[in-house]
Amino acid sequence: MRPTVLFLLPALLCGQGTAYVKANYTKYEYQIPARDGVKLFTAVFVPKDTSKSYPILLSRTPYSLSPYGADNYRPSLGPSEAFAKSGYIFVYQDVRGRWMSEGEFVHLRPHNPNRQSSKDTDESTDTYDTIDWLLKNVKGHNGRVGMWGISYPGFYTVHGVLSRHPALKAASPQAPVTDMWQGDDFHHNGALFLPHAFNFLINIDKPGGHEPTRFALPPFQHRTTSGYDFFLRLGPLANANEKYFKNASALWNDMMKHPAYDDWWRARNTRAHLRSIETAMLTVGGWYDAEDLFGPLRVHETAAKTSPRAPNLIVMGPWYHGQWSGGDGSSLGYAQFNSKTSEYFRDKLQFPFFEHHLKGAADPKLPAATMFETGTNQWREYPQWPPANTAPATFYLREAGKLTAAPASAQSPAFDEYISDPARPVPVSDYESIGMTREYMVGDQRHAARRTDVLVYQTEPLTQDFTASGPIKVSLHVTTTGTDADFIVKVIDVLPDDYPEPDAASDDKRPDPKRMAGFQMLVRGEPFRGRFRNGLDKPEAFTPGQVSKIEFELPDVNHAFRRDHRIMIQVQSTWFPLIDRNPQKFIDIANAREADFQKATHRVYHTPAQASAITFQQLKP
Repeated sequence: MRPTVLFLLPALLCGQGTAYVKANYTKYEYQIPARDGVKLFTAVFVPKDTSKSYPILLSRTPYSLSPYGADNYRPSLGPSEAFAKSGYIFVYQDVRGRWMSEGEFVHLRPHNPNRQSSKDTDESTDTYDTIDWLLKNVKGHNGRVGMWGISYPGFYTVHGVLSRHPALKAASPQAPVTDMWQGDDFHHNGALFLPHAFNFLINIDKPGGHEPTRFALPPFQHRTTSGYDFFLRLGPLANANEKYFKNASALWNDMMKHPAYDDWWRARNTRAHLRSIETAMLTVGGWYDAEDLFGPLRVHETAAKTSPRAPNLIVMGPWYHGQWSGGDGSSLGYAQFNSKTSEYFRDKLQFPFFEHHLKGAADPKLPAATMFETGTNQWREYPQWPPANTAPATFYLREAGKLTAAPASAQSPAFDEYISDPARPVPVSDYESIGMTREYMVGDQRHAARRTDVLVYQTEPLTQDFTASGPIKVSLHVTTTGTDADFIVKVIDVLPDDYPEPDAASDDKRPDPKRMAGFQMLVRGEPFRGRFRNGLDKPEAFTPGQVSKIEFELPDVNHAFRRDHRIMIQVQSTWFPLIDRNPQKFIDIANAREADFQKATHRVYHTPAQASAITFQQLKP
């Protein structure tokens, strides 16, 4: 499996090297009993220096704590190299039902706050039982425990915080999976992120894949390098189970059975349980995380509101999924950040946070929000996120492709229209990939702007910098000739024609040679499935030809559109294969047939009474 298409992945850490780990740590393996008798396979690395005590740092994963065997050591320990050198008791655990742990594995196991007996378990109880066992059976600890994890392990970190174990003093959920219907991983506003969901589940949910084992099954073979071709040939979603899953993926089946935000999805919304937290939290995410951008922003937002007494910090850098854990973080695709952002995070933010809360080191006095500002490429510190010193700034979609601060006049044309054809969807990128790439989040959109089924609006060159900090609100007035439709809105930074080319030394980091002059760099893009315009739990058909209002938010940004750049908005109804195709009929998409997919004409209105617009939160000087 390619790490770039997984929503949960082992951290790509800067390693200390196996020789260093062996020289300074002793490895032990245990089967830790949970309260219902299920044994959780756990590896513990204890410092050989017994002259002092150490905090415990726990990471729980569905991805394997490999290598297995007391004589087989990991090449690195902890979130970064500094931790192993400082000295911690590192603990890695296979979660219930995965790899060498017993029990039944359940994707996104819901938190159960109403437990009645020892048989009522969830990820928080497994964490509590693990911490309790470690404190009683592992020597040399100082009584303090921390947790950390990226993506799915980030999900388990949040649920670990929900254990409310008194010894758990600090936790860092990084890109945590939080709500997989509204914005994390597999669904965004009701639209299915098709290659991401398919490629992940076809590899993790294989027949016989949940028995205790040390060995991975071979990865799925697409037999092509083109995701566009593979998923177009797949046809309707129902074919995925018939041709490939063969009912082996319970999560795929459940997602197909729950096409709206119902009680099944609500039970898996972790935010609902983040109340009265006392553990210090450092939530981490990436502005260009294709998988879990929603999670860290919403976890921090919720904890700040419901647990004001606990330290609650957030860091957002210019990163793809997990990029902060390895490498220097100086670039992503064509985007250059002009500094080693990942190293800064690991050394100046993450390490001091844990040292303070778990070892009693000096308080680093980190701000509530440390957020990288893209565009100007610099770190900013805020006492809260979103910043208090912002004001709404609305840009109106206008006739002739204009984007202005003033709405249209009554004499202007009333709408723009395009024909959307599910048989010929707009490609997400201008290069081939079998899955969802990390680079699409900063990809060039010129290929889309040239299509007749994409509407394009842009400002004149800016006369001064414009910095957007916070969520972006979309308001569209639309009609369709069908009874359902998707609307994808993309916010783009158009580079000026005299924009300098990158240094030759960085060319090898770019997916293919391309001139940067006029580059249309994606800043934020998000789909919205139109049937949910009156609520994600209330699917409703469009009445053909009747104007409907669609309002939704694009995830937060902290981006400076520089002087002489343009702000561009693109509106389209397919984004393939990134999101599944909408038949443009109000039917159960999971059971749609090929004959159900139809062309439809969509209109976007921009009259004074039906003004379509984008609203940023503009940072005040």
